Amino acid sequence: MSARWDTDDLQADAPTSTRVDLLFPARGGPLPRDHRALLAGAVGEHLPWLGGEPGTGVLDMNLVAGGGAQALLSGRTRLVVRVPRERADEAGQVLGGAVLNPGGHPLTLGRPTRRELLLHRTLYAHFVAARAGDDELAFLAAVDAELDRLGATCRPVCGRRQTLRGEAGPLTGFSLMLDGLTPAHALRILEAGLGAHGRLGCGLFVPHRSAAAVGS
Repeated sequence: MSARWDTDDLQADAPTSTRVDLLFPARGGPLPRDHRALLAGAVGEHLPWLGGEPGTGVLDMNLVAGGGAQALLSGRTRLVVRVPRERADEAGQVLGGAVLNPGGHPLTLGRPTRRELLLHRTLYAHFVAARAGDDELAFLAAVDAELDRLGATCRPVCGRRQTLRGEAGPLTGFSLMLDGLTPAHALRILEAGLGAHGRLGCGLFVPHRSAAAVGS
């Protein structure tokens, strides 16, 4: 392995991903803390094809910390949309400058920047959907089965159980860290995601350097 991979950075010779992230500056708010379904629905009005391919969707939006049902956007808040590479220009043109209205909360988007998917040894998803009634052991068994299907070997670390608003009712799931990935296996997971409801950002992974976030 290269020195860059040993420090959890993108390999210089890493293969090009079929997915890219578009980062849109976002102004407006406040937004509900449980905003995934509302936001995905608003984006879907502009990109109706989003989520139709594995590993595409709207990633969870970082909001100002607090305990209320609604939260403000900071000046650094970005709307991150993971799209097929061949549709990135189209998505940027359609969403750049658009005004979204998730749940009656206007959100104005700026022009996007493009970010390549980084093949880190450790990947993290804030929420991976579980089947109804699954406990942690059943959830991890389903994760192992999906990783086997992808041909990806790693160490899954399950985080806290969560419930969020879905498009057709409440969803239950867990945060999840995948550690010890090779570049090829990281790429497969980033491009495919894990579990259902990818349009809402469920099962979409980002690089992470620490296991601390899993329980947060």
